[in-house]
Amino acid sequence: MSSPPRHGRPSTEEALSFLRKSGCNQKVINHCITVAKTAVEIAESHIRRGVNVDLALVRSGALLHDIGRSATAKVKHGAEGGRILREAGFSEDLARIAERHVGAGIPKEEAEKLGLPTQDYLPETLEEKIVCYADKLVSGSRVTDIDHVIQDFASKLGPDHPSIERIKRLHNEITIRVNG
Repeated sequence: MSSPPRHGRPSTEEALSFLRKSGCNQKVINHCITVAKTAVEIAESHIRRGVNVDLALVRSGALLHDIGRSATAKVKHGAEGGRILREAGFSEDLARIAERHVGAGIPKEEAEKLGLPTQDYLPETLEEKIVCYADKLVSGSRVTDIDHVIQDFASKLGPDHPSIERIKRLHNEITIRVNG
């Protein structure tokens, strides 16, 4: 893709092409496809309940959320993804989805300790939260449940890591909007 679409929301084909041209491997691309399907399902369930959700942004953001993995597999891939999307001329809202999907978001203080550019990486908009949540539910290309996600984070980071509480809050916010 030589340049992003003028409306800022690439089609599925354009997003997948950009992932490939950026150097993402097929495993990352398959993960992005599954996250997009999951995120769209969540967004559609909100829309059916009368919640205003930008479905095109959710789809595009989910497909491109891991573009930073073309440069690094580390926690910095979110910030790197935001940079890549901005440099390629994609919309700011897509860049923020890439930046804010890691963990359940990363506050400024933790970002600094992790060596990320010092800023908050916490999802703020509903679209950012939906993509972040869908990404947590997808392990590789397999959809899991929130209990598996929490157990996985606890085993990797320790049971008292602040990200676990953020994941629980994100889960509650997304599911309350859907089920409430």
